[in-house]
Amino acid sequence: MRLLSVQVSARARLFLVVALSAVAASGAAVGVALLQRDDSAAAFSPPSGDPPLVLALGVRTDPEARALRRATGLYNDGRRREAARVFARYDSLEARIGSALARWPAGTLAVLRELVREYPDSGGARLHLGFALLWSGRPEDAVAAWRAARRVEPDSPYALRAEDVLFPNVFRGRPPFVPSFAAPRLPERPPARQLAALERAAREGGVRAKLSYGVALQALERPLSARRQYQAALALAPRDPEVQTAVAVASFDKARPRAAFASLGPLTRTHPRSATVRFHLGVLLAWLGDRDGALRQLERARTLAPPGSRLSVEANRFIRGLVSTEASPERD
Repeated sequence: MRLLSVQVSARARLFLVVALSAVAASGAAVGVALLQRDDSAAAFSPPSGDPPLVLALGVRTDPEARALRRATGLYNDGRRREAARVFARYDSLEARIGSALARWPAGTLAVLRELVREYPDSGGARLHLGFALLWSGRPEDAVAAWRAARRVEPDSPYALRAEDVLFPNVFRGRPPFVPSFAAPRLPERPPARQLAALERAAREGGVRAKLSYGVALQALERPLSARRQYQAALALAPRDPEVQTAVAVASFDKARPRAAFASLGPLTRTHPRSATVRFHLGVLLAWLGDRDGALRQLERARTLAPPGSRLSVEANRFIRGLVSTEASPERD
């Protein structure tokens, strides 16, 4: 099933990617880092180029979604006029955000502020308002907009992109939960129908069905929904170390990373020979930049996991990635 196996594998290697989802957003991360370090915006210089555009369309494959993806690609290639013509065909919130960015800087801030008033629960409107504010030389206001994006729509990719720029010294996104078992086999279907099938299986099935649906939701960057599935699995199997690990990993938050470690750390004592516990502890340590600690835990997971098993393969991937970055300059 490609929805799970491909996307989860990619998420499992995201710690190797330092840049944000849009190249221009790396400038936003630098700007916030400087603001937080200096505690002042006095010496701040706005990033160059255009603000990033990140539209979360999920598993949609309808004509509008395809058009908006194409327009986003045009925008990110610097072809703003062409992108604007595509966005202008639609009146959805995503299209209006795209239109506002495509005519940067003419009226962009005013349109985005209006969208925030019209859609107060939209993390997407607030995320892009933050980008526009930063590119306008107002980093403090940008930070406020990104914090609001996390608050109003926490179960969304927009909240995670806001989290990325608010915490630029932590790897992008959230650490994934990687189950020890293979993804369920589903007939070849559009992604939305695959997701619906997983949802039905989770509603009617047991622990593995709930974990599988949670993994798909996490791959789609819906962290709260994923955590609810893991917690539902925990209600069925409260002593299962794999389920306990899934809940612990899903509790990771860049603003409060200790909560995940407080849950996962004790599992190394109650389940000292669990490969999944050691593997995910290594993943969390890698996410926070503790390379040596991550390598120790991943090596232990590789030793404990059966050769050729999914966790063994993933542990090897993480280890190779960490070893290959050994000579790289440290991040600020």
